[in-house]
Amino acid sequence: MNLEEFMSVLIWDYMWGLPMVVLILATGLYITVRTGFFQFRGFGTAMKHAFRSIFGKEEADKNDTGVLSPLEAMSTALGTTIGVGNIGGVASAIAVGGPGAVFWMWVAGLFGMIIKMSEITLAVHYRSKDQNNEAYGGPNYYMKKGIGTELNLKVIFKILSALFAFGFLLGYFINIQTYTVAEAVGNTFDIGMIPVGIVYTLALYVLISGGLKSVGRFASKLVPFMCIFYLGAGLFIIARNAPAIPGVIGLIFQSAFTGTAALGGFMGASISLAIKTGMARSVFSNEAGWGSAPMIHATAKVDHPIKQGLMGVFEVFMDTFVICTITCLVILCTGQWSSGLDGATLTLAAFETGIGSFGRIALALGVFLFGLTTSSGIYAQMEVVVRYLVGESKLKNAILTFYKWTYPIPSLAMVYIAVYMGYPGTTVWLFSDFGTALPIFANIVALLILTPKFSSLLRDYKARYLGQGKPDPDFHIFYEKEENEIAHKAK
Repeated sequence: MNLEEFMSVLIWDYMWGLPMVVLILATGLYITVRTGFFQFRGFGTAMKHAFRSIFGKEEADKNDTGVLSPLEAMSTALGTTIGVGNIGGVASAIAVGGPGAVFWMWVAGLFGMIIKMSEITLAVHYRSKDQNNEAYGGPNYYMKKGIGTELNLKVIFKILSALFAFGFLLGYFINIQTYTVAEAVGNTFDIGMIPVGIVYTLALYVLISGGLKSVGRFASKLVPFMCIFYLGAGLFIIARNAPAIPGVIGLIFQSAFTGTAALGGFMGASISLAIKTGMARSVFSNEAGWGSAPMIHATAKVDHPIKQGLMGVFEVFMDTFVICTITCLVILCTGQWSSGLDGATLTLAAFETGIGSFGRIALALGVFLFGLTTSSGIYAQMEVVVRYLVGESKLKNAILTFYKWTYPIPSLAMVYIAVYMGYPGTTVWLFSDFGTALPIFANIVALLILTPKFSSLLRDYKARYLGQGKPDPDFHIFYEKEENEIAHKAK
């Protein structure tokens, strides 16, 4: 058994096997029912809030705690979701699981909207702030405060927190971003992947040297432009191939329940493989349940956790049902899905088929920019976990500095290893799936336990802002206030 065969068995039979799929779907269904199907009934509210924030129409929140504005936080988080996962990850899902993977990606997205909303809301509610009034939060924080302290389930908190931190920090060593950029740019311009990786790494160093605020400003300016370009090019290709779209949609639904036979360079895929690849790539792309985006959103200057949580519904919708769907339709309607290509190369080939070499070149350059927002966003997310682990240790600044200046190196090393060993893109993406399974499992279980808290925050938001019910004046919008009151009473 070679490495690729071993990793395939490990990932698809165990780490992303049936139990993980059932856990994600069951948790999404449970939160959906507990919140009265809010991702559907409150969809208009979420979209209105997001677009008003984007166009500067939303009233400023009266809360100075935080680092980023709500828009900068969303743009930074969206910059990590709209990137290589949409271009390389979705393509690899089709290359491995067939067209049926697209359907299961959509299913995961439907539940992903409420899952991401809940984890962002909880991250903002349970966040902590430092002496500079800068806020930090994420799964480790709501596991500790919500499960460990409020519910007094200390053993469960410690297990989940350790699994999440260990699994998430694996991303320090297993990082797909630089490889995908090097693959796309190198293959397009016929230059080596390693030189591209080096240039990309230098550009990333320049970006992250300015810290989280610099990343937020960069993302808020670049992400909207990137989305418009990608949407425009993709929709143009789909429009040119409009007659093929009904057949493509039929193929997606048929393959989701029957599997896909071998065709051309495509090796064939079972129903089970379509489900697993669709689910895994959906979570990697929209980050719903991964616990990564909440770390960025927790830094937002916002006066109610649900306000920031609404951004999660918008993010998953844009990522899965707009960006990823366009990628899938372009790949399928141009016929490139059965070519035997995979990863970013497959998407590039589809764009080249659709609008010529210019489309491939423009997309390759776009991948470079997409990658920068993704990599810098993940850098900021991992910093939150590192801060949580080191606490107020005397070595805190030294550890954070070491992390900052070494973060891009393992990702560049992965490019070198892949080139040296001759690994195809599908093998490299298996390493990525390995790195996401543990944190997703731990975070999903935590969300399941803390769903009642999320539901109570949603009820409070509806009462305060939507006129649905009467606000409770004693309800604590932020856990920090409750902590302060407890500490004051203890004195």
